[in-house]
Amino acid sequence: MKAIAETLKALSEEVRLRLLILLHREGELCVCDLMGALELPQSNISRHLAYLKNSGWVEARRQGVWIHYRLAPNLNPLMREMVTALARETTSITESRRDAANLQLYRQNKKGAEACQ
Repeated sequence: MKAIAETLKALSEEVRLRLLILLHREGELCVCDLMGALELPQSNISRHLAYLKNSGWVEARRQGVWIHYRLAPNLNPLMREMVTALARETTSITESRRDAANLQLYRQNKKGAEACQ
């Protein structure tokens, strides 16, 4: 029961929910992509990603100076179903649509610039 409570606790913050939904929809994203999508500073994004990583929701991969995150491939069935349901049920929520639009705009603007690949 304690493990379930900890799993749910990780979802109790709006920024972490938004991060999980984007990672579910997009696959792997760099911290800079997530900053552009959520319009939040790197320190805020990194703090929430660390929490999600420590609670087993995401994993990180370093590529040079860039860190890329994705959903952990070994999510238990409850966690996988929860993030799938969240992504499905939030497609019409304003913040979710704005995050997706911000990510697309950020990616268009960073083409050609030195950025994560």
